[in-house]
Amino acid sequence: MRKQQWQAGAFILLAIVLVAAGNVQAGDKPQAGTAATTSPIMLAPDTVKWDKCPAAVPPGAQCAVIEGDLTTANQLFAFRIKMPDNYRIAPHFHPGDEHVVVLSGVLNMGMGEKFDTSAGHAMSAGSFMVMPKGERHFAWTNGETIIQVYAIGPWGLTYVNPEDDPRKNLPSE
Repeated sequence: MRKQQWQAGAFILLAIVLVAAGNVQAGDKPQAGTAATTSPIMLAPDTVKWDKCPAAVPPGAQCAVIEGDLTTANQLFAFRIKMPDNYRIAPHFHPGDEHVVVLSGVLNMGMGEKFDTSAGHAMSAGSFMVMPKGERHFAWTNGETIIQVYAIGPWGLTYVNPEDDPRKNLPSE
């Protein structure tokens, strides 16, 4: 009897899911906090188009937006950062949770408001990290390193020490 009740419940749940899925039309605009596209994205590493990074990222790195727009609120984005050997990002934090995957090289991550290499963790290719909103952290590389960042926009970077901000020396417009 219990097995029949469980099977009936599972069937009803499946029917509800299928009906709900049928109500989603191809080409619907994404809802807040969802993917930025409704079309598949397939990107081979050799087709990535590297460009300048946002001004908040220290000079020397290259960036590639993979999905979405870093400035759009409540929408998922993904971008890559290619950093040279011995690249450093001073202690900083972000306005939303940041998810990071190391694609190649070694990204050393440390927590806190002071840059302290003895407090870092070497994260090699395949490593995954989440920096919650407002979490102070810093990073440096061993060898050329590429990471992929995922978050819900808008993306931002605030340095703990304003003197570390590369935007401080940009010409005013």
